[in-house]
This record gives sequence, structure tokens and C-alpha cells, in this order.
Amino acid sequence: MALEWDDLRVVLALHREGTLSAAASALGTTHTTVGRRLRAIEARVGARLFDRTPDGYVATVAGDDVARVAARLEEDVLALEARVLGRDVRLEGELRVATLEMWLRHHHALFASFLERHPSVSLTICASDREVSLVRREADVALRMTGSPPQGLVGRRVGRVEFAVYASRELERRVGEGAPLEAYPWLGWDTRLGMPWLDEWLARHAPRARVVARFDVATSAWRDVVACGLGVHFLPTREGDADPRLVRVSEIAPEFRRDLWLLTLPELRTVPRVRAFLDHAAEALGGSTPPARRSAARH
Repeated sequence: MALEWDDLRVVLALHREGTLSAAASALGTTHTTVGRRLRAIEARVGARLFDRTPDGYVATVAGDDVARVAARLEEDVLALEARVLGRDVRLEGELRVATLEMWLRHHHALFASFLERHPSVSLTICASDREVSLVRREADVALRMTGSPPQGLVGRRVGRVEFAVYASRELERRVGEGAPLEAYPWLGWDTRLGMPWLDEWLARHAPRARVVARFDVATSAWRDVVACGLGVHFLPTREGDADPRLVRVSEIAPEFRRDLWLLTLPELRTVPRVRAFLDHAAEALGGSTPPARRSAARH
């Protein structure tokens, strides 16, 4: 049996994602290619690595074993790549930055000014709700909203995000200005997403409130959902206050306050293009907090 690193990457991606399509997306290939590669790998090792079920691919004992080894090798390979990249002294090359879509909408000018200042950098922006892994090198830098940055990353706090409840102006007119939160219809997350925080908050602060509709939407879409007038929901105050369709109907909720962090790997912080972006973004976002380090477990 002779497994190559590309074989292990296929097994690991399918182990993590559970479907051929999702694994293919993670690997940057097609689901037919992943399926063909998996059949070839199983033939080579002489064992079934995954059971095909209606819910997706479930690893066998042998598949779990291969995936565990692959994960350890991936960590070593990525750490090596980061150390090698950390010795790069050129202010040019590829740079991947991950952020939420709503922060891209608000801070797009900082990317334009960065490229104007550093035209030799090839910038890729990953804007989605999915929290990318810096350790797995899905991005070099992340602009992340968090109460506490993950251990094993270094970064700089560049702002604070506060949340309050917003309604459309028409909904406030119907319910009545100054009405209690329990008087409003509420919008919530789809229960299948496993995000019970809103229901828990309502149970404590507005127990008679009714959730009239639930949504499976990107975080960036909530502003438009609330503006439709179906109900109220929490929004970042910067988003809600700037939208003339909306009105704030609650005080700021301190328990949902989050800091905005620029984060990277310790090995990458001295790479010129990474350092240049960190400094430029911190300046553009008004971050004055000195760099901080969280350095126990890797994330």
C-alpha cells in the first residue's frame, strides 16, 4: 500500500465534509473526481474507508484511522508552509483576507486603498459567514468579530461592535412608538441551525414575545429581512442606525457586545504583505490597541 499526500487530502476532506460535493468544493475539484479518487484509494488499500448512506459518507474504522493520520500530516505540512512563508521578505505575492460580508460592505475602501498603496500584492477576499481556519491556511488574515480571539493566533483589536433590536419604521408605527419588546413580532434563526441564543434571550427579557418567522439566511441579509416589516431582530448598531428604513427599538444589549479583531498566525505576522495589510487595516479602522497574542492551543 502506497498512499500519497493527495490521497490523504481526499480522505480528510470527505471525512470533514461528509459529501462528495462539499469535499470537492474544499479541494477545488469536482465531485466526480473525488468519487473516482476515493474508489481508487479504497482499491489500493484493500479496505472500505466510507459507508455510503442517505445522509452522506460516514467513515469506517479504517477511514477514521486514515483521516486521523492525514490530519496530523496536514498540520505539519501547513506549519512548515507557514514557517517558509514567514521568511519571505518580498512585499508582493498572494494575500487572502477573510471577513464577514457586512464588514466588506462597510470597509471596502480599505481594500481599495491597500491595493493602491501595494499594487504588487494579489488580493483575494473571502466574504462569508463561515469562519475560516487560519491554521489550515484558508486565509492569511481574518477580520473577525469575537469576544475573545482564538488561542494560537496573534492580532490587533480594531473596534467594537454593539447590537440592539431594530424594527422597520412602518412596523414601529403599527405597534406603537415606545411599545415594549413583547408587543413586537420577532424574527428568529431556523432551529436546525442550532443557534438558540435569541430564544434564550427572549425567555429572560421578553417571555411573552412571539417568534412569528424563522430564517436560514446569511448574517448580512438580516438588515433587509427586518426592513421588510415582518418583525424585529438584533442588528449591529452601525448597520441599523445607518439604514433609513429602520428604527432602534431597544437599548444596546451589553451581553452581545463583541470586539473586532485582525488576526493571523504568529509565523505570518512578519511576512511583509501580511504586516503591511495588518498595519493598513488597523489604521483605516481606527485601531489603536497594541498587538496582542493568544498562544496556547492552535485554532
